[in-house]
Amino acid sequence: MLEMEKVLPLRGNPTSKEVVRSVPLSDVTLMALTVFLLSSLYFSVLLKLMHDWFILPDFSHGFLIPFFVGYLVWSQRGNLRVTPLAPSWAGLWVLVTGLALLLLGTLGSELFLARISLLFVTAGIVWLLAGREMLFKLRLPLAVSLLAIPIPQVLFNQIALPLQLLASAAASFVLPIFHVPVLREGNIIRLPAISLEVAEACSGIRSLMSLVTLAVLYSYFAERSAARRWILIACSVPVAVCANMLRIVGTGLLVQHRGPEVALGFFHEFSGLLMFVFSLILLLCLHAVMNRQAGRAV
Repeated sequence: MLEMEKVLPLRGNPTSKEVVRSVPLSDVTLMALTVFLLSSLYFSVLLKLMHDWFILPDFSHGFLIPFFVGYLVWSQRGNLRVTPLAPSWAGLWVLVTGLALLLLGTLGSELFLARISLLFVTAGIVWLLAGREMLFKLRLPLAVSLLAIPIPQVLFNQIALPLQLLASAAASFVLPIFHVPVLREGNIIRLPAISLEVAEACSGIRSLMSLVTLAVLYSYFAERSAARRWILIACSVPVAVCANMLRIVGTGLLVQHRGPEVALGFFHEFSGLLMFVFSLILLLCLHAVMNRQAGRAV
């Protein structure tokens, strides 16, 4: 089927021309069929993924990612329409790799492989049907989609354990400054009244994953400089870690001065939300300082 083309003058340069492609009916049918096949192939995988978003506090931010990815694609719609289509068989290798990952993940009950295979399959289809340039322009939505996929449990433990030890070490260093005697054994902080265990849930990884995701979203909408975007995203990691350390120190102080019942009751649950809000405010303040310094430099 022949494509209809309309020639429009570019703003500011009346001699230049821009070709705006209208989408043929055959292409619409092909896209609809592709979406249907992907939905059928990954229905159970996506259903389990959304279930994990609902039950895992560490990845409840996953519900935001599809909307953000959709906005990223929609915001580039004009640029994507004028991108020349250049189908390439090179995309077939990426597609086959993605299907192989799906097979391995399904047979081996490895959810991470099955989920990440969707990104490979999507990238392969785009490269195969639309070309490498189209795939390059969609690199950001594909990369952001990774934030919606829970990391493997093995990697999760490798991140959580050092955070547990770091938080307990920081608390055992700070609490004596406030005249609270401490004896630390690994991730266990022994106080005169009670022993506190910095468990996996208290390692700070929950606020870390959520804060990184919010930093990505916030930096995209609030910052135009790519360098400052990366700085904000990178700073979200130490901010979240430090906020969790403060939470544990605060718990230790309450145990010492108000008793375990007060420290481990409502405060223990509420302090997580409080520290997350504190981290977010600190990140906003950091962005304000960056903008002020950039204004002075100009």
